[in-house]
Amino acid sequence: MASRALKRTGISPELCEQLKRHKIENCQDLLTHTAFEVMYAAGLSYQKTLELLQTVSKVIAPPLTTVWEIWKRRSDSCFSTSIPPLDKVLRGGLPCGTIAEVTGPSGCGKTQFCLMLSVVATLPKELGGLDRSVIYIDTESAFSAERLVEIAQNKFPDYFSSKEKVLQMAGRVHIFREMTCQDVLCRLERLEEIIISTRAGLIILDSVASVVRKEFDTTLPGNLVHRSNLLGKEASILKYLAHQFNIPVVLTNQITTHIGHQGPFSANEGDSGFVTAALGNTWSHIVNTRFIIQYLDGFKRQLLVAKSPVAPFAVLNYTIEKEGICINGNDETFYEGTDPSLQAIRVRTAINFDTT
Repeated sequence: MASRALKRTGISPELCEQLKRHKIENCQDLLTHTAFEVMYAAGLSYQKTLELLQTVSKVIAPPLTTVWEIWKRRSDSCFSTSIPPLDKVLRGGLPCGTIAEVTGPSGCGKTQFCLMLSVVATLPKELGGLDRSVIYIDTESAFSAERLVEIAQNKFPDYFSSKEKVLQMAGRVHIFREMTCQDVLCRLERLEEIIISTRAGLIILDSVASVVRKEFDTTLPGNLVHRSNLLGKEASILKYLAHQFNIPVVLTNQITTHIGHQGPFSANEGDSGFVTAALGNTWSHIVNTRFIIQYLDGFKRQLLVAKSPVAPFAVLNYTIEKEGICINGNDETFYEGTDPSLQAIRVRTAINFDTT
């Protein structure tokens, strides 16, 4: 909450402009200065400065909330994934106000999942949507407008039967292509005003690992610390936005090879390592919900609910169709899970066509 803009705390626009000249734009900027520094920057008396600091402190202080108040809001606490078996496992869908991560091998359907959620978020509430817009941050140039429209028309053919409805949906998905770590961070820092102006109900970052892994070679001294600090800043902003606006944030993540004891789903028996989610153990504790999508064999895929505050570990088989992610069958399989930061992920293996 400390990253909230000062103009959203009830301070007059004139005073906000005065403080901005001294690079004081959000609550954290203000509260990290001494009273005398603020007094000089704001041009206020000492007493007025103390009142200003007290006002801002009260605004960002976490409000006292009871379980009963949370329970009363439960009807608005979930966002349907439009996949009934998955919604059933999640007890309604993705929890609003939290961060969900989708991780898995390239080509397994992470972006397809995000595109499908984008369509659902724009739908009217009576159809299971949010009737809100979407902020989609694309760091891999993987977003496809054609695929977005295809999913919409095939998954909800009755609603998107007219060109007007399709154009309305497409106009509510706001794309930002950010190709460097600094660009992503700057975009996130300016996202609060964009959420308000666009009435966004869903934030998607596809992918959180892409630019970070390209720019930070963790084998070089100091890079791992710098990367962790950057990810910490991004996570702090996203958690604040999710909580402040009570909206779901969905991230995609890449995979990496973990060297050590072989996991239960290692690709090859006898390997000394296994494939798992990228960005490490600390990052795994930042996300509230983690989905793993993986190859079951050369053609079939699985969706694992590897971490959730409300759902058990679960496995759902799926395929990618014109309408997006489609679960095979209505039953789900549960298994005894492991540490979600080290959950092994199946990857596609080469198919041997040699019959000799």
